[in-house]
Amino acid sequence: MSNRLDKRKTSFVIFVLSMIFFYLPLIVLTIYSFNDGKGMIWNGFSLRWYKELFQYSDNIWKAFYYSITIALMSSVTSTIIGTFGAIALKWYDFKGKKLLKNLSILPLVVPDIIIGVSLLIMFATVKFKLGITTIFIAHTTFNIPYVLFIILSRLEEFDYSVVEAAHDLGATNKQTLTKVIIPLLLPAIISAFLMALTLSFDDFVITFFVSGPGSSTLPLRIYSMIRLGVSPVINALSVLLIGISILLTLSTKKLQKNFLQ
Repeated sequence: MSNRLDKRKTSFVIFVLSMIFFYLPLIVLTIYSFNDGKGMIWNGFSLRWYKELFQYSDNIWKAFYYSITIALMSSVTSTIIGTFGAIALKWYDFKGKKLLKNLSILPLVVPDIIIGVSLLIMFATVKFKLGITTIFIAHTTFNIPYVLFIILSRLEEFDYSVVEAAHDLGATNKQTLTKVIIPLLLPAIISAFLMALTLSFDDFVITFFVSGPGSSTLPLRIYSMIRLGVSPVINALSVLLIGISILLTLSTKKLQKNFLQ
């Protein structure tokens, strides 16, 4: 009995330390985003850096616009392709099915730098100008496998009898897809979309290789800023992004709960 209690205490201590290690930097970042000074010395509470962020940071907001636009477009595209790809891999038999499924795993295990270099070589070979379009193609490419396997994991628990019942009642393939399959897969589709959105918005390594002049996303812009020292404006921007992420997560959970009900 004592051994079991000791293990629980050890597990709890490790858990608490892990949470502190993870959240403490975010808490410090949030606190110092309201610091009137630039350094680590507290000079008083101020919204100075938030004002500067909204008034004088046109390049940051331009990069943010590029990031969110590319993230939304690539996420929607990869979610559509990945969803239909998962349905095809699960329920249809065709030549090379097993090979295609195995190849889809590669982008998940290959380092980002390898994917970035390979995409850069491909674009250079076909003489495709680097810019927003190449970033969109790259993000869609590495997002598809994530969507694919999230949907596939949901399809493993899918009751195919409802599809057969729909066909028995006279539903066409299109009607079965839109009125039966997609609604039942919707929680997984939302999760896959959000995963793709996060990966795209957050990506730095692959974007670094395939971006062109004037097409810097937010991670690239932040990287160029911190090379000259960490500006408190970045702290303010980071806090806003954390807030948006929390609101998005809470609203998504509520949305998924409504769909499940």
